[in-house]
Amino acid sequence: MKLECESCGYEWDYQGESEYYTTCPKCEYEVKIPAEAEVVVPEEDIEKIIEKYPSERSSLIPILQESQEKFGYLPRPVMERIASHLNLPESKVYGVATFYAQFRFEPLGDHVVKICHGTACHVNGAENITETLENELGVETGETTEDGSFTLQRVACLGCCSLAPVIMVDDTAHGNLTRDKLKNALQKYREN
Repeated sequence: MKLECESCGYEWDYQGESEYYTTCPKCEYEVKIPAEAEVVVPEEDIEKIIEKYPSERSSLIPILQESQEKFGYLPRPVMERIASHLNLPESKVYGVATFYAQFRFEPLGDHVVKICHGTACHVNGAENITETLENELGVETGETTEDGSFTLQRVACLGCCSLAPVIMVDDTAHGNLTRDKLKNALQKYREN
């Protein structure tokens, strides 16, 4: 795909070596890759992973885990290559991957917003916080914004009960939230 540097205007063919950002070859400006861009998985990356494991069914979950760690999610070409290596139908590989909540088939946003729905947060307005986040970001829980900035996730508990209701953005907890406090917290991440 073609990318154009916002800084110097240089255009080049992007080869998919990174998922979210790449560097302009001319001026070294950091260029965001559009969320709709198809990520091309370098073949040698997946080969390095699968060559560590025997072609046995018992290798499936470890290969899926390491692949997701490398790529941030499980792109279709990776799933196809895993199926081929293990001599399994793709449907089997997808069946296992969709069974476990740990696996993702879409990349996460730049910021992952986790909404706590534990007991303390629930009784202190977690549903209102969820509704506000969904409206502010224009996505449902479990989705990523079109621009790739935010992924919204519902979690059982963040372990910050004294701050209820609470969300965690990346590794930072934001607690005792009201709708206004929540909007202010989001704005800080939008500005960065």
